[in-house]
Amino acid sequence: MNETSFNNYGLSDEIQKALKLLKYTALTEVQREVIPQALKKRDLVVRSQTGSGKTAAFGIPVCEMIEWEEKKPQALVLTPTRELAVQVREDLANIGRFKRINPVAVYGKEPFAKQKEELKQKTHIVVGTPGRVSDHIERGTLALDGIRYLIIDEADEMLNMGFIEEVEAIIKQLPADRVTMVFSATLPENVEKLCYKYMTDPVNIQIASEDVTVSAIDHSVIEVKEEQKMNVLKNVTVIENPDSAIIFCRTKDHVDSVYAELEESGYSVEKLHGGLVQEDRFAVMEGFKLGNFRYLVATDVAARGIDVDNVTLIINYDVPVEKESYVHRTGRTGRAGNTGKAITLALAHEGRLLRSIENYIGFPIPAAEAPAPHEAAKAQAAFDEKMDSRRVVRNNKTARVNKDILKLHFSGGKKKKLRAVDFVGTIAKIPGVSADDIGIITVQDNLTYVDILNGKGALVLQTMQNTPVKGKKLKVSKAVK
Repeated sequence: MNETSFNNYGLSDEIQKALKLLKYTALTEVQREVIPQALKKRDLVVRSQTGSGKTAAFGIPVCEMIEWEEKKPQALVLTPTRELAVQVREDLANIGRFKRINPVAVYGKEPFAKQKEELKQKTHIVVGTPGRVSDHIERGTLALDGIRYLIIDEADEMLNMGFIEEVEAIIKQLPADRVTMVFSATLPENVEKLCYKYMTDPVNIQIASEDVTVSAIDHSVIEVKEEQKMNVLKNVTVIENPDSAIIFCRTKDHVDSVYAELEESGYSVEKLHGGLVQEDRFAVMEGFKLGNFRYLVATDVAARGIDVDNVTLIINYDVPVEKESYVHRTGRTGRAGNTGKAITLALAHEGRLLRSIENYIGFPIPAAEAPAPHEAAKAQAAFDEKMDSRRVVRNNKTARVNKDILKLHFSGGKKKKLRAVDFVGTIAKIPGVSADDIGIITVQDNLTYVDILNGKGALVLQTMQNTPVKGKKLKVSKAVK
């Protein structure tokens, strides 16, 4: 079988409909290798670079295998950062949209009570950071007895951030007859030991990082003096004039100073680092995805959840100290079949760090000359014109999947003895509407949210103005949530 199309895996119509809207057509290498094995419920150890399509590689088979009727969580995805948890949850929601799969993200710095309430709903998949997942387990708000699939995403980062022991403690509490999949850009010895300790005859899948790194990304390094760095950075951005770019710095202080300098110079720019409050970090990430600004200045950890397909340029303003970080940083471009550039600004004494990176990625990074000021001057007008216009995002996956979905807000919930089945029974009786047009239903104490699919939202909204649910007259409106 020529496994180059998602049509070859016997996926349900609901999953295939979502993949079509998400424009998932040609499979990436990691998806070709992982999906058939995951559908056979094999344990997997997958070494694959960030940006290779691995979230869909595990997300598609897991969403396919989830049984919608079950109320308890069936899959647990562990991620090293809050940002990545939010990104993975969104990807899984998109893939499982028409199967009405409800993934919930749990992470620190967000009210525990809010997450507890979400987990009371029918929850198919839980995505979370190890610390907050452990909290929910300890407080009895996350049921584990229905977990059939465990995915550990970016396992090497878990190790770097000191989460491995916490991950191991979580694994010990899960049902033994589960499927376990581990994804990692690199495979340190500690991670490998963990895999073999808790997995059954795992299939090893290794996607050569050089293939992704070389074919999709044009790498170069420019040697600079410290006092020239900012001027070189500006000249590079003016000449390259990307639609969007991420500039990586080693510390949050560097991020602050580079951001301040670029903002002062009129750049469409925002910053992202661990010193920002959680709400601001999410707002910046969402703004970048929506095209509200073109340049993002960030530290390594803060940018881990960014999945924006049209980032065409990565600039390492500081050479990363850890060689793995180079792979993670540059993997933010050249994603999903696109091409990109990665330019590193290196000081003379950073040669040792560069050699370590080159040994690790398996090829030399070509040296390039700093752009001449007169070249930048010639390109300035085009740069200014682009900077004054809003970035067009051509691949907002979530917007495409949700295009024909309307979320409705009803003014009653559990305290009025209402259940999801009451809403389904009432709405499905509307002429022209069936149960297939009803998506995820969230019943809270005093309100209920109902997703209406397939462009039927306006019809349901109008009809339900005068239609009681289980004999109770409720106010209904478009949800602002």
